[in-house]
Amino acid sequence: HLTVVDNVALPLVYRGVNDNERTLLAKEILAQLGLSNHFEHRSNELSGGQQQRVAIARALVTNPEVILADEPTGNLDSKSGAEVVNLFNQLNAQGKIVVTITHDTDLAKHAKRVVEIHDGKISN
Repeated sequence: HLTVVDNVALPLVYRGVNDNERTLLAKEILAQLGLSNHFEHRSNELSGGQQQRVAIARALVTNPEVILADEPTGNLDSKSGAEVVNLFNQLNAQGKIVVTITHDTDLAKHAKRVVEIHDGKISN
């Protein structure tokens, strides 16, 4: 099993990023998601919410232009969920496109635009 840092850094291996930079970038994004104390843990040692934040970190570590987030706060407590929302807002302010798929109306309130789908049809 990989450590949390190695798990998050894995996409950077495929991009040819050197080991030191991979570790630095992985730790930086993990810290932004409140996981500084879990760098050396394995995923099976984390709560469901922590595992979800690790998955978010892994998706963000490559600095993508578009982020597709399916229920990104679903397993998180309100504080961790707010941190993820704030991070997505920061990324959007930096010009990143953030598409969130959710049933959570509170999360949807943070969006610049909301598109609803009912019975397979776009309703707005």
